[in-house]
Amino acid sequence: MQDLSVTILQQDLAWQDAPANRAQFACLLPAAAGSALVVLLPEMFATGFTMEPAGCAEGMDGPTVGWLREQAALHGCAIAGSLAIAEGGAFRNRFLFARPDAGLEHYDKRHLFRMAGEHHGYVPGSERRVIEWQGWRLCPQVCYDLRFPVWSRNRGDYDALLYVANWPARRREHWRALLVARAIENQAWVIGVNRTGVDGEGIEYAGDSLVIDPWGRLALDAGSAAGVHRVTLAAQTLAQCREKFPAHLDADAFRLDGAPD
Repeated sequence: MQDLSVTILQQDLAWQDAPANRAQFACLLPAAAGSALVVLLPEMFATGFTMEPAGCAEGMDGPTVGWLREQAALHGCAIAGSLAIAEGGAFRNRFLFARPDAGLEHYDKRHLFRMAGEHHGYVPGSERRVIEWQGWRLCPQVCYDLRFPVWSRNRGDYDALLYVANWPARRREHWRALLVARAIENQAWVIGVNRTGVDGEGIEYAGDSLVIDPWGRLALDAGSAAGVHRVTLAAQTLAQCREKFPAHLDADAFRLDGAPD
């Protein structure tokens, strides 16, 4: 298992304007990709956190999914983020992981943010996913999922948690604390990618994209400004944490029953 080079694109987003957001990220990707094996974009990176999916959501054969695949192939790395997706007569907040070989994997956000009415406009996912990439097992999650540790509990099946988010500045302390908690309790690398700026609903975002190592130590703090940030997830740090402090061997057994309401 080799180290994993990751680039985070912490940016402001044009409100409900997918062409503008694709253009913005396309300009950043040539320099951002570089030697990166994974490039991560925020939640709903094409539109912002919209509760109007009927006017903004795209199909899996839509322009933004096609763009993701094209950019991954062009730059020779995986590119991931979430989109509002229309499928089967419903809308989903879907994390997409585009591989450079045109492969595409996805995870549908399970915990929908009821305080914004997300549960009225979108359908929740029911299946946790683990994506294997470059010898790493990556568990994708989306924003509000961060508050539910049972859903993200490491069962020995992943090495890193990937959170993409539109997490408001007024709850930034929760974001930062919970990311550290998820890393410590799961003995895994944790990456949280957030946006900056103010969205079309007047909600402010502070960035605060973070990378936390399995010991709970801060490996990257992107601050509040828009930017491109690179970090390397060290395989040795992961192995040493699990070997020297094998708390996972004393974890309680459990299972998840049923699908979300």
